[in-house]
Amino acid sequence: MRKIVFLLLLSLPIFAQNQDSVMIRRIYNEILTNGEAYQTLNYLCKKVGPRLSGSEGAKKAVDYTKSVMEKYGFDRVFLQDVMVPHWVRGAKEQAYILDGSKKINVPIAALGGSVATPKDGIKAEIIEVKSFQELKNLGVEKIKGKIVFFNRPMDPTKINTFDAYSGAVEQRGQGASQAAQYGAIGAIVRSMNLVQDDFPHTGGMRYSGGAMIPAAAISTNGANLLSEILKKNPKTQFYFKQNCETLPDAPSHNVIGEIRGSEKPDEIIVVGGHLDSWDLAEGAHDDGSGCVQSIEVLRALKAIGYKPKRTIRAVMFMNEENGLRGGTKYADLAKQNNEKNVYAIESDNGGFTPRGFGIVGTEEQIKKITQFNYLLAPYGLAEIGKGGGGADIGPLASTGTVLLGFKPDSQRYFDFHHASSDIFESVNKRELELGAASMAAMVYILDNLK
Repeated sequence: MRKIVFLLLLSLPIFAQNQDSVMIRRIYNEILTNGEAYQTLNYLCKKVGPRLSGSEGAKKAVDYTKSVMEKYGFDRVFLQDVMVPHWVRGAKEQAYILDGSKKINVPIAALGGSVATPKDGIKAEIIEVKSFQELKNLGVEKIKGKIVFFNRPMDPTKINTFDAYSGAVEQRGQGASQAAQYGAIGAIVRSMNLVQDDFPHTGGMRYSGGAMIPAAAISTNGANLLSEILKKNPKTQFYFKQNCETLPDAPSHNVIGEIRGSEKPDEIIVVGGHLDSWDLAEGAHDDGSGCVQSIEVLRALKAIGYKPKRTIRAVMFMNEENGLRGGTKYADLAKQNNEKNVYAIESDNGGFTPRGFGIVGTEEQIKKITQFNYLLAPYGLAEIGKGGGGADIGPLASTGTVLLGFKPDSQRYFDFHHASSDIFESVNKRELELGAASMAAMVYILDNLK
């Protein structure tokens, strides 16, 4: 009798594993055969379009994603009010290199948050630097009255392109203020991009006191050309004109849909992306993909009849690109309302082939999740462990929430990031759906953790 009881007890974990495997297979089958994320993304990109905070596009995106989640019949769909920055680009930028008497047009894009140039633009000698230390070494004597050209490329030897991005992006975010300290009258920054092309990549910048000088990104091809011309003629001049401005903060919203938990409804698992995008393109990878994948997670779980133990929320955060107001507001309201957000997953690295999840938590919390890696390994998710979460869910860390960042393959992301090439056609349907299925499978695992 004891032997029989022992064998029964031994078989229970195996039975549970089989149940989990079957459920995860059902999730993948549902999304890969009946998935709707791709068509939702099509509408978001083609009918709504660019969605910079404060814009009409952002308003339309709020209305659209809310209507999609209502159509799916989630238990609750609601908005969270949030005031957001409202920066507008204005008329298309102009720029050229003045090589002797020869004008060579180059593609630029004002950086988000930049001030405009004077009405007639700026023309001055341009000086190339690759670091803030080099800028400091040159000093006021050699910088004053000139345009500073920040030309440090992303490091191509970094296998994870986000590491390469981290090593170069400070010149975009802080370059203008650093240059202004030494009397520069403008800043031109090499696009954050590993590909050599003609697309300028915008992105957020900020002023840290002192003079506010206009700043723009130049395409990688343009940057290479400018650098070569400067080597031959250090007295080369550069002209640029941009018409951007910052308007008063505007009202906007986070968009939230949820399926109520059946056993622990007060414990919440968040899955989300950011609804806003830069104004140059459709924001397909950044971050339309993350938004539609998050909605698809709930749709798929509901479609297969899964009753979650915890409440599952899809959150479309507003204003990740130039303020993080949506993520901050969500965390603030969670504290005010004594909500218990136990886990949060963010998808904000593009709609590419899934690789895994980065986890932010204690060693014990990470171990608790990674013990189930074997369930996801058959689906190509080999990179699950300690890592990064996501900008929008970051503010939840102070409440004890365990954060997970969805990790797709990173090699092509910066080809499109913040550029006019980030359009619907750049997203592969199967890759997008595999990502949604990976996120839904992880939500299922988290929902069943003790």
